[in-house]
Amino acid sequence: MDSPRGPFRRIAAPEHAGRALAIAMTGTPVALSVGTPLGAWLGSTVGWRWSFAAMSLLSVIVMVFAKFLVPDAPGQSAQTRAPLSRVLGIPGVATVLAVVFVWMLAHNLLYTYIASYLQQMRLALRPDITLLVFGVAALGGIWITGLFIDRALRRLTLASVILFIVAGAVLAAAQQSTVLVLLAIVLWGLAFGGSATQLQTAMGEAAGENADAANAMLTTSFNVAIFAGGAVGAVVVDGVGARVLPAGMIAFTLMALVTVGFGRRAAFPAGR
Repeated sequence: MDSPRGPFRRIAAPEHAGRALAIAMTGTPVALSVGTPLGAWLGSTVGWRWSFAAMSLLSVIVMVFAKFLVPDAPGQSAQTRAPLSRVLGIPGVATVLAVVFVWMLAHNLLYTYIASYLQQMRLALRPDITLLVFGVAALGGIWITGLFIDRALRRLTLASVILFIVAGAVLAAAQQSTVLVLLAIVLWGLAFGGSATQLQTAMGEAAGENADAANAMLTTSFNVAIFAGGAVGAVVVDGVGARVLPAGMIAFTLMALVTVGFGRRAAFPAGR
């Protein structure tokens, strides 16, 4: 019988699976806070061709390390693999997917156009500095998630979503206050840092032995949300301006909060 956990989470002991996933996810905020400004600096200094060359070289290095250092884990056997339609019907799976979509749409709605927001708010903040602060705060969010996710998934997810809303409210009310915007960016980063770990853990627990297929759908929902956030944000910025993006962020995150709230039975169980 296949483990009720995704391939990565099978590597760690069950009681530390959530914390192990949180540690693995530290790469995302580090890449966002360090890789983005580093890539921009490299492109402006020696040309974008060298940026892509460096990215290709690093990718090869990662593949070599993965080949020799990452332990192998068995996947789900073909005999026990359920159709995607049946996996989608498992209690909790559709709920988690809905939370992924609206929550990540809310995030990318503003994150994609943070430079436009800073410019229209006439703030003395550079986008690269803003992203650095966000990334450092996100590391803090991952650390907090690693501490509590194996025993308080529901409360942790609710706290992250609520903190997202608070960050959006501070950004909406900041006007031209650099201090308030920086405070909101820190709260935003803390809330976002552990979100992927929380959602993947919820999906793995809900889907059971079908976690592989369910997590593939989670990744698809995540990517569609990135696209939708960029598309909706472009319409908003061109139409009414980037100033109202925090309001949109709040609206979509409220949908995520309601969905998590109603998912107390299967998706985000209270007793976990």
